[in-house]
Amino acid sequence: MAERELGTLRVHTAEYVTELTEKYKNRTKWEKPNLNLLHSFMPGTIIEIKVGVGDELKEGDALLIFEAMKMHNTVQMPFDGKVKSINVSVGDKIPRGHLMIELEG
Repeated sequence: MAERELGTLRVHTAEYVTELTEKYKNRTKWEKPNLNLLHSFMPGTIIEIKVGVGDELKEGDALLIFEAMKMHNTVQMPFDGKVKSINVSVGDKIPRGHLMIELEG
């Protein structure tokens, strides 16, 4: 049996001992998202790119149209800023988590 780390939690006068599994210890750690990097939220196809590198945009402006599950989704600018780079082309089939556009605030 694998050795497990133990954690102790005290609530009022009761003491609880917990075991941390290997799966828990090896999990992907949460990182604060970088709002300047727009990643795909699911696999899909790039239908249209509405901006170019260097374009200055306002919050809510359309960046691109992304087709996923037979639905066209408009990806919008999350804040006022500028397009730093575009990492996709029309017709690209991309996986979940692919970096589509990099922004500058």
